[in-house]
Amino acid sequence: MELDSLIKLTTGIALLTCVLAVAGLHAYAMGKAQRQALVDRLSATGQIQAGGRRRRFPTLDRRLRRTKLGRKLELRLAATGLDVTPGEFFVYMMATVAGLFLIGQAALAPFFGPLAGLLGIWVAVQFLNWQRQKRIEKFINQLPELSRILANATQAGLALRTAIGMAAEELEAPAGEELGKVANQLALGASLDDALGEMAERLPSRELVVLVTTLVLSNRAGGQVVGALRNLTETLEERKETRREVRTQLAQVNMTSYAVPVLGVGSLFLMNGVKDGALDRMTGSPAGQAAVIIAFALYAVGFVLIRRLSRIDV
Repeated sequence: MELDSLIKLTTGIALLTCVLAVAGLHAYAMGKAQRQALVDRLSATGQIQAGGRRRRFPTLDRRLRRTKLGRKLELRLAATGLDVTPGEFFVYMMATVAGLFLIGQAALAPFFGPLAGLLGIWVAVQFLNWQRQKRIEKFINQLPELSRILANATQAGLALRTAIGMAAEELEAPAGEELGKVANQLALGASLDDALGEMAERLPSRELVVLVTTLVLSNRAGGQVVGALRNLTETLEERKETRREVRTQLAQVNMTSYAVPVLGVGSLFLMNGVKDGALDRMTGSPAGQAAVIIAFALYAVGFVLIRRLSRIDV
């Protein structure tokens, strides 16, 4: 009797284990299918890339996003269009700072290590600003075509929300990506004013502000959107040509602004190459260190002044 009871108990446990295993496999398959469907849907809307690149440093990224600096960095990265998380960018920046710190100490003098590290932070910030400005310039160049598509769509009888979704599909990045975000916000119930306003904050420019204002006012007042967009298209085309001419005229001045600090840093390498150990002796005293700091500050002031004087808002 005891043997029969043990056999029955063992059989029951085995059957229960099999049932649980089948239920677990079914739940796993269902969850995997739902996850893949979600990935496909988000990939279709442009919120994540197809293939789902695996993110590095996820723990650091989560902690960094909770801070004020991390949130600002996330907004700045979103404006650049780079496929990099705040955690990844922070690690890459610190690696660059450490590399420049070691190079400055080894190639010049120990005093230049911290200065080279600060230069690495400045280079990282300038890189983000350059990427952001390049994306804005590319978006501005697409605005005439965007305005033309919206005018044709609204003239065909389509609603403005539908016209924005159509423009997001036809235009390339960055206009297509930004309009895709606007279309997704509109699909989730956001107002047209808020969705377009957020896009104008991500990519600030006078041309985009004019386009957004035209669309918002026409949508509120129910005016003739087609006529306004037709006139705006011609204006944007003229401004596009003017900006190109101004940028060509100022190309030499912009190169001069970068050449000035490069010549200053190059003179340090030249001085140390002509007489080995000259920078060690120069920075060995407080007066020499103060002179180096003042020289770097003057180069920075010269760079900023040249950039400001050559800036022409069109």
